[in-house]
Amino acid sequence: MANAFSNIKPQKSLVMHIRKTGGRSRDGRITAWQRGGGARKIYRLVEFGQSHFGKKGKVLQLEKDPNRNCFIALVEYLDGVKAYILAPQELQAGDEVVCAESAEIRPGNRMLLVNMPVGTMAHNIELHPGKGGVMARSAGGGAKVLAHEGGYTLLQLPSSEIRKAPSACFASVGMLSNPEYQYKRVHNAGRSRLMGRRPNVRGTVMNPVDHPHGGGEGRTGRGLKNPKTPWGKPALGVKTRHKKWTDKLIVNRRKKKNKNK
Repeated sequence: MANAFSNIKPQKSLVMHIRKTGGRSRDGRITAWQRGGGARKIYRLVEFGQSHFGKKGKVLQLEKDPNRNCFIALVEYLDGVKAYILAPQELQAGDEVVCAESAEIRPGNRMLLVNMPVGTMAHNIELHPGKGGVMARSAGGGAKVLAHEGGYTLLQLPSSEIRKAPSACFASVGMLSNPEYQYKRVHNAGRSRLMGRRPNVRGTVMNPVDHPHGGGEGRTGRGLKNPKTPWGKPALGVKTRHKKWTDKLIVNRRKKKNKNK
């Protein structure tokens, strides 16, 4: 599918160049490991909010964005302005999309959550009215509308988590395109380097001075009850969620997948 987009040029007025950091801070020190190099990418300015509220637009073409895993759609509105949006499944060139408080339940249309019927699949969902979509934005992703109650809408996220979002927030109809992305594999090291990933060295093959897992004679295990980061902090399975003020909006936590199955 990606080869179908090889000859499509991006809209020049909707692109910009972002300088790479290579995982380095402004002091030149590595702050994010295994990053650097990679093929040059031009960033596409994708519209996640409602800048074209009340205007109908026509999809000119679908494009592959090297900065994200789902496809994007170039839309031209009635006033001649063009913009990129995330392309849901079943959206094709020539289709019409609109952003309004209430619209037809059709892939690509954007509307208020309160006006979406129960069972509708949505993507690019806002958490704060007017701030732009932040949830369900990856390839094949989509949240299911479960209910409307007390000014909130219950959503089942792709992670199986059920949470509330203000019904006054906007969301786009449909599941995002390119769901087969999850089955793609990086077949060689060169491909990984082109994606901007540098080699990842295991902690068990390092020296004790470099990693808590290092040391030992020959091929040894990590020698610890629980794995640790290079800085001695617990890793793997440790909770990293710190925004506890949003816990009241979570109805059911996501279910962890059993790797032994």
